[in-house]
Amino acid sequence: MYNSCEPMERLIRKAKERDLPRILELIECGRQKMRASGNLDQWTDGNPRQELILQDIANGNSYIVEDDGEAVATFAFIQGPDITYKRIYEGLWLDETDDYYVIHRLASKPGIHGVLKAVLDHCFTLTPNIRIDTHRQNVIMRHALEKYGFRYCGIIYLLDGAERLAYQLVKQKSFT
Repeated sequence: MYNSCEPMERLIRKAKERDLPRILELIECGRQKMRASGNLDQWTDGNPRQELILQDIANGNSYIVEDDGEAVATFAFIQGPDITYKRIYEGLWLDETDDYYVIHRLASKPGIHGVLKAVLDHCFTLTPNIRIDTHRQNVIMRHALEKYGFRYCGIIYLLDGAERLAYQLVKQKSFT
């Protein structure tokens, strides 16, 4: 039986340059959701900038989540090493030797549920080792990461000096 609250088809695909206007709209939706939940300090001053999104697209790191053909979320999925993850304070990474990927700039339109899980499920088909960071005030993201199984590892600092809470999940590699 079809549940009208759930999409008939969810697809994750690489973004193209023509997706830029929609990606920027989704980033703004994410910014508004953060503000509404009390996170006033993340994604300020026009960040993430259009130039960075275009760079993600050009590098093949920008993704779109579609529900029934409508772009409802976006994220960047980037192979490490990430310069801002080189040093971690007040903690340790779960795994500092294996290759890892990083998820950045995740945003979705309001009212869409299960996006983070869909993104993580997709990304874990590509790698067993993912790191992600978020603002201390982003309680919704922190809770969702922990619910999925991510472990809080410590504090990292962005290139502009802003503090972020860092998480990692390493899944068992499957050998087929």
